[in-house]
Amino acid sequence: MTSNLQKDLINLLKEKTKLSNKAIENIINLLNEGCTIPFIARYRKDQTQNATDEDLRKFEEVYNYSQRLLKRKEEIINLLEEKNFLNDKVKQTIQEIKTLQALEDIYAPFKDKKSSRTSSAIENGLEPLANIIQSLKYTNEEINQKAKQFTSKSIKSSDDAITGAKDIIAQRYADDFKSKEIIRNLIANWGELQIKEGKEFDKNGIYASFAKKNEKLKYIKSHRVLAILRAVNEKELSIKIDIDENHILENIKKYKIPSWASSSKDIVFDAYKDGLKRLLLPSLKREAINTLKEKASEQAIELFGKNLKELLQTAPLVNQVILGMDPGFVSGCKLAVIDENGIYLDSNVIYCTKPKEDIKTSSKIVLDLIKKYKVNSIAIGNGTASRETAQFISKLINENNLDINYAIVSEIGASVYSASKIAAQEYPNLDVTIRGAISIAGRLRDPMATLVKIDPKSLGIGQYQHDVNQKELALKLENTTVDLVNKVGVDLNSASYKLLSFISGISEKLAINIIAHRDNIKKFNSKNELLKVKGLGAKAYEQAVGFLRIKEGKSILDNTAIHPEDYTLTKALQKSYKIEEIKDNQIEQIANELNTSVLKLQDIINELKKPGYDVRNEFNQVKFSSDVTKLEELKEGYILSGIVRNITDFGAFIDIGLKNDALLHISQISAKRISHPSEVLSINQNLENIKVVSVDLEKQRVGLSLR
Repeated sequence: MTSNLQKDLINLLKEKTKLSNKAIENIINLLNEGCTIPFIARYRKDQTQNATDEDLRKFEEVYNYSQRLLKRKEEIINLLEEKNFLNDKVKQTIQEIKTLQALEDIYAPFKDKKSSRTSSAIENGLEPLANIIQSLKYTNEEINQKAKQFTSKSIKSSDDAITGAKDIIAQRYADDFKSKEIIRNLIANWGELQIKEGKEFDKNGIYASFAKKNEKLKYIKSHRVLAILRAVNEKELSIKIDIDENHILENIKKYKIPSWASSSKDIVFDAYKDGLKRLLLPSLKREAINTLKEKASEQAIELFGKNLKELLQTAPLVNQVILGMDPGFVSGCKLAVIDENGIYLDSNVIYCTKPKEDIKTSSKIVLDLIKKYKVNSIAIGNGTASRETAQFISKLINENNLDINYAIVSEIGASVYSASKIAAQEYPNLDVTIRGAISIAGRLRDPMATLVKIDPKSLGIGQYQHDVNQKELALKLENTTVDLVNKVGVDLNSASYKLLSFISGISEKLAINIIAHRDNIKKFNSKNELLKVKGLGAKAYEQAVGFLRIKEGKSILDNTAIHPEDYTLTKALQKSYKIEEIKDNQIEQIANELNTSVLKLQDIINELKKPGYDVRNEFNQVKFSSDVTKLEELKEGYILSGIVRNITDFGAFIDIGLKNDALLHISQISAKRISHPSEVLSINQNLENIKVVSVDLEKQRVGLSLR
């Protein structure tokens, strides 16, 4: 990159990120050196003004956009120079532009015209006549006289010449970036989306409530935009944007045509009107619909990321042997036991519900598994036959005085995992149904480790995942997972290759090599042993090692987020000070003594105080069940507890122990006005004192309220 481009890039980034020039330069250099966002956020705080991973993700977006903007500026300047259109004024205007959209608006007048009418008029030499007319100095009669000079074999009359000149003026108006921006803003602020019935409209279908309505573009909710656009694709609805065109035409008369203009202003106004209706409005209306879709997509993707983060950061259930149960009626309930490290121990199938309902045999099998493996907790999937299975377990625990808790966990995506390539590699000799039960048990033991093996779009979070930009959605979910996995850290001796592949600097291929090496040596005793893994070089080691943990290794430091590059510093600190006695007001002095930064020293002290600490313990804890609810038993006014399973723009879906989650509408979440459910709720949050406000037995729906 040239020095001028580098300077322009830094100026753009400074304006959009509010970081200092030095921090921006450092981040760019670190990214160019192959450093990952998690690594920079955790181990290079001194160089980045203590930017978080979220700050750095935003920086990355702005950085990539700014690079595209500068590259496009360079392309346009070169194109204009080739065509002899470039002068100092145009160049300065281009250099001052801050967005790609504004840049393309500036470039539009210089493009080869797609309109055949405009191209034809230019080819027929009518640009000088267009200039004469647009000068507004002449009367209509004088224009008619001048137009005769432009007749030719192709232009038969003065009327034809004037018509061609008007086509050029219309195109000029449509290309004028100031006019374009004014009308773009008018559409955005005052435009309405008119929704009508389409060819395939079903008056009793899910889109029935949308038809024959107008929605202000400025206020329409993103989830409604995505629903309407899906209906348009399915030909159930048709849409168009309506804007007060007369208001725009009045403004053209007022601001685009000066009061001193001669009678030729009528010709110019007709040309502007044509440019507005034929060229500019159709283009800007299409753009407005695309902008609506993009914004709705961005908001939906942002919500997906937020929901995924909350789901993955649910606190793990440590030091527990867990029995996972995948309920079913005809096919039976599949059982799988996993140990404290998530290692599969045993499996079976019971028939504790109708039609077989073999309670005696089912009870014996479950009790034998509990006794043999010293099971501490039971995880029951919340799908088909979940309520009946929970009743069976509740009764079994009470009748046998078992010191065991059970929890209903979401089983969404368990079947996707059980039939996946990952599951086949992990459990090649097990039936897919048993793999599903293992996944259910894993969701209780370590949600993050279990759920990263499943495509996030299969986890039942967010909405309209198939209608948003798929590339951006995949990137958002990937980055969310990467950032959280690295923030939590991964146990090197129990992690799956899939979980390891989200660690900074570790590819999926490298993760598989790490697992193969671990199988050969039985377990890692030191982080340094990673350097013996095939394909793991110095750079990958640098990026990854701080995010890995060894619980019972040679050094306690290997069970912390302290990077090996700081082990010498850490040992010097431990030699001179008792960590637990260090006060906050001493840190700056100690940092100076040890020739390090306050930020780095504080991180090291925090890690030494809590080796092996899991940040997820600060978030939602598992909620064990105490009762089982039937839909038929529910009445309006009943008070329940539940777990937030999904958050959307219009409300949240709450698991209250039924087959289908109940809806907590946004209007029922708080007595205070809120703009989004996520202001109050989070995924897997435990809720108490939820009131039932509606029960629809026919549609199997329940409405809830926290008000």
